[in-house]
Amino acid sequence: MKASQFGRSAAVLTIGALALTACGSDNATGEATSGETSAAGAGVSGTLTGIGASSQQAAMTAWQNGFQGANPEAQVQYSPDGSGAGREAFTAGGADFAGTDAYLDEEEYEASKEVCGPDGGFHIPAYISPIAVAFNLPGLDTVNMDGETIAQVFTGEITTWNDPAIAEQNPDAELPDTPITVVHRNDESGTTENFQEYLAAAAPEVWTAEVSGNWPSQWASENNKGTAGVVSSTSSTEGAITYADASAIGDLGTVAVGVGEEYVEYSSEAAAKAVETSTPVEGRAEYDMAMDLERDTTESGSYPIVLVSYHLFCSQYDSQETADLAKAFGEYVISEEGQQAAADSAGSAPMSENLRTSAQEALGNITAAG
Repeated sequence: MKASQFGRSAAVLTIGALALTACGSDNATGEATSGETSAAGAGVSGTLTGIGASSQQAAMTAWQNGFQGANPEAQVQYSPDGSGAGREAFTAGGADFAGTDAYLDEEEYEASKEVCGPDGGFHIPAYISPIAVAFNLPGLDTVNMDGETIAQVFTGEITTWNDPAIAEQNPDAELPDTPITVVHRNDESGTTENFQEYLAAAAPEVWTAEVSGNWPSQWASENNKGTAGVVSSTSSTEGAITYADASAIGDLGTVAVGVGEEYVEYSSEAAAKAVETSTPVEGRAEYDMAMDLERDTTESGSYPIVLVSYHLFCSQYDSQETADLAKAFGEYVISEEGQQAAADSAGSAPMSENLRTSAQEALGNITAAG
């Protein structure tokens, strides 16, 4: 198995296993020791503004409460307008940080240098979770589908739940002739981009559209804004199917995804196996932690539709106050306390100690101009 390497620390990326238990809803600056950071006693003040991924919303609320509780003179504001909106605001200088489910592309990275100094913006993995393929079909909690079948459903080639392609993968299930209603995001979304990356890798002959944060117009169907929107539409429509952060799907049924010779249900452990095969994105700052995932993995027990949601920070801020505040908040998010808060609130998988060490080194590179 190939291990990820990030900057100087060359960390092996293994996520501590934690069962997904909760459903989602709409530190001190300076040196850390022994892989531990805490917001207690940070003494930072001011307001840090963020925009971005709605997948992080439940976790973000927990992070805001924990960080601000320990730092009463500091405030973190976050607007869950979607990953695309977050990256756009960040690269335009309209936000101090962004939450994004997809890393900056080359054009965005170059634009970030205008507001973040010569090293531009950099990514810290903050929230790691499977993307569930979720459906509303009374009486069925799980349905097996391989990548090609999932792609055929979302392109409209398969239109009923008892289609032979689904039936032969579920010989013991009583599948109804209910029409399938595909529900997709209508806003630019990192979740959409991650899902399309999987479809393009797992079923390239079916999913022929260019991978993007926007849903392809040729396969447009019922849609809604944000994670909460698509889950709501699916929950109210019998036969509907969507893709969403697993923490937010509530009581919807889920697809067990074909991987090699088996079908794998989503879990933090299965997501961890998929992330372990990731590789760092080339051409970025030494300490940048953006990663490419192996979406077509055949690794046993691996769930390949996984979301790695980042916090995007500037390498250099205009003021020392903002630099200190960004660093302190980033350190709280990656701390054991912060990761546990996210797990309790949103069911995400806490990061490993090796990954936390890499993130601490990266955050240590935040400076102030002048």
